[in-house]
Amino acid sequence: MSKKKGKLVIFAAPSGAGKSSLVNYLLPKFPSLSFSISATSRQARGTEKHGKDYFFLSTEEFLNKVKNKELLEWEEVYPRTFYGTLQSEVERIWAEGKVVLFDIDVIGAINLKKQFGDNALALFIQAPSIKALENRLQSRGTDSEEKIAQRIAKASKEMARAQEFDKVIINSDFDLATAEASKIIEEFLNHE
Repeated sequence: MSKKKGKLVIFAAPSGAGKSSLVNYLLPKFPSLSFSISATSRQARGTEKHGKDYFFLSTEEFLNKVKNKELLEWEEVYPRTFYGTLQSEVERIWAEGKVVLFDIDVIGAINLKKQFGDNALALFIQAPSIKALENRLQSRGTDSEEKIAQRIAKASKEMARAQEFDKVIINSDFDLATAEASKIIEEFLNHE
């Protein structure tokens, strides 16, 4: 795969920082963007659908794709829970003449940025505090207390990597965060 074929906009954040809400708000505002559906070995949550929210794979299927070099990046985010970007998904979006939009974990974002350099815009979305993250995760009602504690512990490590991104957006006010993200994306898309 040519690493210079097209552009990528990458959103990453600790769980609960609001990156998915930002992505869902911004996608309709930028018709040139197309969402990259990630692959995962975890079970679907709530109303999530295969092929829409994620490509839900068994652990064995996921690891076979790793072995066959079908993923641009992947990570074992939690024990036996894998996430990654299918090369075929990026190629599909580029074939449509679109810019790939990612909503992925921090390590995956850093790995994509390293691979694609200036063709990738990496945005780190940060909650105003760890306590705000914890409150957001609890109000979701989708995870056990143990899973929330695991996500909070991981968030501290992820926030320490924010300086590896092109821009950091603090999501304490959703309207301000979307305005800032819109401006940054517009500049990136209009820059040759």
